[in-house]
Amino acid sequence: MDFGDTKVFVLIDDHKPSAKINIDFDWKTGVAAKDWSKVAKKGQVETMELELKKLYDTVTSIHEEMFYLREREEEMQQLNRETNSKMASLSLFSLLVCLSVAGLQIWHLKSFFERKKLL
Repeated sequence: MDFGDTKVFVLIDDHKPSAKINIDFDWKTGVAAKDWSKVAKKGQVETMELELKKLYDTVTSIHEEMFYLREREEEMQQLNRETNSKMASLSLFSLLVCLSVAGLQIWHLKSFFERKKLL
């Protein structure tokens, strides 16, 4: 995953550099962060075993990401169902309010015209 540029500020007390210094960091996470050369030296494993370990860690990482995405999808579907339910309730309430106002208007106009003896 690439999250773009990140700025980190380091403050050192009582240090007054004469020039501005830029330092580039290469931060890695997950499978990319493991130092596979040390794993090969420590375990005395062959090249194929090392590649299999890399692939296994990659598959495990992908598997965990899939479970996370599936869980997020279920949460979003539940939120969608709840939102649809609320919208249906509000739509029904709005319809009832409109019909009530229309009924009140008809009643008011009818009584007004009856008082004026136009009906």
